[in-house]
Amino acid sequence: MNNLSDNLLSVTGMVIKQEPSGEFDRRVVILTKEKGKISVFAKGARRQNSILSAATNPFAFGRFTLFAGRSAYSLREAFIDDYFEGMRSDITMAYYGMYFLEIADYYSRENNDDADLLRLLYQGVRVLENPIHSLKFTRAVFEIKAIQLNGELPYPDENRFAPGVVKAVNFIIESPVNKVFSFKLSEESENELISFAKEVSEFTFDRKFTSLLLID
Repeated sequence: MNNLSDNLLSVTGMVIKQEPSGEFDRRVVILTKEKGKISVFAKGARRQNSILSAATNPFAFGRFTLFAGRSAYSLREAFIDDYFEGMRSDITMAYYGMYFLEIADYYSRENNDDADLLRLLYQGVRVLENPIHSLKFTRAVFEIKAIQLNGELPYPDENRFAPGVVKAVNFIIESPVNKVFSFKLSEESENELISFAKEVSEFTFDRKFTSLLLID
């Protein structure tokens, strides 16, 4: 007979989706370093004083202790490192963040190696909350890197885009995720990079993301 602890699993991740389940529970989707994208049920998380309420909101990042049942995971504990409350307090910034979550949901799979995608998501949300670029520029870099991580990024046409833009795309491709936002461009080149990212995204993604209706 197995001990309860044999079925406990600890993962690092970020909540990317949340929905009600039953009267007081929640079903959340977490992008994890260890298991890719997983669905988790949080019993009582919708009750007013539940200790799991805040930990099951989108953008919550930290360690999650799960019970692995026969057909689903249940959330036992959560140790949240960052709720990204500053980003969520700005409605426009929050829409960009939700777009990042939607891309992460689009590309991630259960039991997939999505550690780099999780790192990109974490870094992207951090940059949104503590802006070093315009929101549109941050979005462009995130889109390009996410598409590249999935092996779908085309090379920019050197006859259409300035050398600085081609160089920027190469930097995004070659840089580790934690460094990918650490460069700047002139205003003209930045606008070109945004145009390149928009073209590539519209060609690559086969569905319209809900959050884009509120951004574009």
